[in-house]
Amino acid sequence: MRRRSTLTPTTFLVAVNILVYVYTSVVGGNFIRTEYGVLLQFGQANSNVLSGSYWQLLTSIFVHVDITHIALNMLFLIIFGLRAEELFTTEEYFFVYMFSGLAGSLLTLFLMAPNTVSAGASGAIFGMYGAGIIYTRKTFGQSIIGAGVNVVAHFGGLAAGLIIGYALAKSRRDMFWIEDY
Repeated sequence: MRRRSTLTPTTFLVAVNILVYVYTSVVGGNFIRTEYGVLLQFGQANSNVLSGSYWQLLTSIFVHVDITHIALNMLFLIIFGLRAEELFTTEEYFFVYMFSGLAGSLLTLFLMAPNTVSAGASGAIFGMYGAGIIYTRKTFGQSIIGAGVNVVAHFGGLAAGLIIGYALAKSRRDMFWIEDY
């Protein structure tokens, strides 16, 4: 039985994301939540990108807003990344991750307001998920049309969850001090 290396593409990316989070926490002086100035510098501030800070389209893929954000993103990176490791070569894996993350950043730039500030690996992680789903279906000779199982229901559930979460947060606002960006 061949022994698998502990430094896989997934473990490498999880480590890089965590190291970037630790760095931004130290720079901002807050481990729980990334300071707004740090997000403006290392995340994707659309106005900055439009003014020439194009590198933010890539750095934002590794910057996270708070401890919960990175924890959940890394959980899903592990889930979808380990599966992608079984399907793709290392080069293909990194290409899917980086290209999907860049595509998410570009859509954010072109579809969101200039004052939008964003960060996170979600675009890259969803790209891994999508590539894995389509690759698997196509490999087994299945139609790729069925891979997008009721996208309307997914968006409807997401919208409902966002609305309910907002309403719950607003109703409990007096219980917590919340710093808005």
